[in-house]
Amino acid sequence: MPPRVTPLTDPTVTPSSRRLAWLASGEDGTPLGSAFLRLFTKEGQTHLAELDVRVHPAERRRGTGTALLDAAISSARDERRRTVIAQADLGSPGDAFLAARGFRRVLSLLHARLDLAGTDPEHVTRILELPCPGYHLTRWTGVVPPELARTYAASRRAMDDMPMGDTDYGTVVWDVERVVAAAEAIARRGDTLHTVAAVHTASGTIVGFSELVLPGDGKGEGQHYGTAVLPEHRGHGLGLRMKAEAIRHARDLAPDLALLTDTAEDNLPMRRVNDLLGYRPTHTAIEYQLDL
Repeated sequence: MPPRVTPLTDPTVTPSSRRLAWLASGEDGTPLGSAFLRLFTKEGQTHLAELDVRVHPAERRRGTGTALLDAAISSARDERRRTVIAQADLGSPGDAFLAARGFRRVLSLLHARLDLAGTDPEHVTRILELPCPGYHLTRWTGVVPPELARTYAASRRAMDDMPMGDTDYGTVVWDVERVVAAAEAIARRGDTLHTVAAVHTASGTIVGFSELVLPGDGKGEGQHYGTAVLPEHRGHGLGLRMKAEAIRHARDLAPDLALLTDTAEDNLPMRRVNDLLGYRPTHTAIEYQLDL
């Protein structure tokens, strides 16, 4: 008998998205799986939805995932979305499921890990002591300081040409309101956003950034959210320096943490940065896309 799929109310609303949710259950009401569909609401991404389907391992290959997928895709069409993206680890059941249901591979993401306890502080210091005339680093915790907010928001366009394969990800339009809201959302869930920025000394403007989110209790794993430099300021090693400073700062705060990062397979400059800093690959994830 096919599972019962029930729409749920999801309170997760952010300044840039909202979510739809479904629960699949058996005849006796036992939960079998769930699906979430994130609908992006900001200018430049209103065509896009992000899908997350999860089924209990014991219930796979019995139609539960397909029922959840059908509900989510139907809603995506009702919401006039033209693109649905989803992600699965290479070789996982989700990888095979998405490929079999019409999604196409558009991007490979290499995940890597750095255990802070095993890092060499002197190696990080040597990187930070390399000459970099015309630029200096600054750092803040949480919301960007008001005096830096305008040029920081403007520097976010550094992500516009980030390698995204064939993903129809749209254009993320950043302004001061959005960068403030993002930091506040991280704080509300109990984590802390630490940002290192590269400043063009002559103009005083931010030309690059590296974001690192650390757990509020200082335990477990931190996550790099993005590292980028404006095209006209690349070639000076700023990405390496910013990420090195983020590592040094994290080690001072919570030396037992591990830091996680993911990088597009064809983003060779950032992969070299990660290698130089001691990150070690853990697995590959595949970004899938369904065109509606």
